[in-house]
Amino acid sequence: MILVSLRQISHAYGQAPLLDQAGLQIAKGDRIGLLGRNGAGKSTLLGLIQGRIRPDAGDIDRRQGIVITELPQDVPEARDATVFATVARGAGATGERLIRYQQLEGTPGHEQELIELQQAIEAEQGWEKLQRIEQFIERLGLIPGRKLAELSGGQRRRALLARALAGDPDILLLDEPTNHLDIATIAWLEDHLLASGLTLVFVTHDRAFLRRVANRIVELDRGRLYDYPGDYANYLRRREERLHAEDEEWRRFDRKLSEEEIWIRKGIKARRTRNEGRVRALEEMRRQRRQRRQRTGQVRLQLQEAGQSGKLVIEAENLTFGYGNRPLIDGFSTTILRGDRVGFIGPNGAGKTTLLKLLLGKIQPQAGSVRHGTRLNVVYFDQQRDQLDPDLTVQQNLCGNQDTVLVGDRPRHVYGYLKDFLFTPDRARTPVRYLSGGERCRLLLARLFTRPANLLVLDEPTNDLDLETLDLLEELLAAYQGTLFLVSHDREFLDRTVTSCIVFEGEGRVVEYVGGYSDWLRQRPVVEEPEKRKEPKKRPKKERPRRLSFREKKELEELPARIEQLEAEQAGLHEKLADPDFYRSAGPEVGTCQQRLKELEEELEKAYERWQELEAIGG
Repeated sequence: MILVSLRQISHAYGQAPLLDQAGLQIAKGDRIGLLGRNGAGKSTLLGLIQGRIRPDAGDIDRRQGIVITELPQDVPEARDATVFATVARGAGATGERLIRYQQLEGTPGHEQELIELQQAIEAEQGWEKLQRIEQFIERLGLIPGRKLAELSGGQRRRALLARALAGDPDILLLDEPTNHLDIATIAWLEDHLLASGLTLVFVTHDRAFLRRVANRIVELDRGRLYDYPGDYANYLRRREERLHAEDEEWRRFDRKLSEEEIWIRKGIKARRTRNEGRVRALEEMRRQRRQRRQRTGQVRLQLQEAGQSGKLVIEAENLTFGYGNRPLIDGFSTTILRGDRVGFIGPNGAGKTTLLKLLLGKIQPQAGSVRHGTRLNVVYFDQQRDQLDPDLTVQQNLCGNQDTVLVGDRPRHVYGYLKDFLFTPDRARTPVRYLSGGERCRLLLARLFTRPANLLVLDEPTNDLDLETLDLLEELLAAYQGTLFLVSHDREFLDRTVTSCIVFEGEGRVVEYVGGYSDWLRQRPVVEEPEKRKEPKKRPKKERPRRLSFREKKELEELPARIEQLEAEQAGLHEKLADPDFYRSAGPEVGTCQQRLKELEEELEKAYERWQELEAIGG
């Protein structure tokens, strides 16, 4: 069943169109991984599918009544809404009623509105939707009553992800869904998306996520969409075949064009009238050659390596640090030697960045000590991109108003250097606030790689990078001779880059393992809980006590009065049936009263059982 069809779609923001007469069909059950270079137009395509962007040309047909929800790449400005209200709005009108019900519950003077809301919610299976909303909020580590304005950018993005999931859509659009998610939550999201049977179109740099979730790959390349049914491995093979065939076709075309140019220069005057068709064909070939869109060049990454540090880089003994009664790090010791490549793994908020700062001496431990080796030159990639000024241009963030940038000890023209990171001169003059997430990441890498380093610290460097740049960054780090600290939730990137992992296992326990992410999976104490430490003695897991829903709370409040009403009716019937005069005058009414008495006994028995059940849950 085709849900959305795009035909001959064109859309542009500059000279080169992001989409050039592109076509795409989305069928029920598709899980489409949308790939392409940073800035190729992937987010624009999601906006066109959703309907918030109108194409410059072409037609988009959506199945009548279809529901499409979206997780956008950009995090909106903080608002005064709570997390619960933000997520519940994903459920549409029912979500708005749940928000209103929560606001009025327990407030005097709104009893009638609450009754009407309850009836409407029940008719729409709203209480089941409420449970889904609460589950998504809890699983994504959010607090329902927190205001969006109080959350970090990553937490707000999690709230938007929960809102998109709560909508129960026909098509779910996800733009970099794994950004700001830890490994355990990414694994949960993969399981949920596969189990739900949702139709998906998603953009991601996470190759492990892509391999597991996608059953179809669509690549956006120079305005055209190329469709590859099957998994990521099939896409890589068939894409290489397509690009090779394109190169061969271009070579044949260019050879033919060169031959025709030689012909026209040699004999056009003598043969003009007899070969006008050939002349027109040459003009058409020239036009086609001018309109050819060359493939974007590859990013050229090069680290400026400083002289060797001493053999000992960092030695830490019994490091302890926490906030209040919450220990982040409790008695951690390690020795880092020159050339070590260390990955840091743990849930969001576990303390990975804090440990980095402790090891680098940016903050002091509450107990323990840190000793640094000699001749250390540290370059630090900050996950918040705080080193970039959004109001300055790309060029100004790199080297101020200078025309040259010093790369190591060698001056280079700023435009030439930025070209290595795929910035055109026009883009180099663009303020940073208008860059995509991937472009900001590339700019920060360009800025950091001008400095010599023998200790490279990368805190979530892979967010928003396209897959080609990610592959090149992996190759660069593989050839790097210095010491590497890497914080990442990208499982394949960790596997291909680090030789040991420092893992946060909860309650201040931090353990070092040999090998990459997959090696840690084999060594960890608890297989089913990747980022939680196994207890010395395994205890039965206690189920979280269930809380009463809005509807059940209301029902519990109303049950005593309902029972009292039924008992009063029962007592009246007993009194009536005990009167001899009633039998002489009532006639058929006697049977009706006796039947009603039986019904009352059953209703009272069920009401008492329900009361005990709700009391047990709420007690």
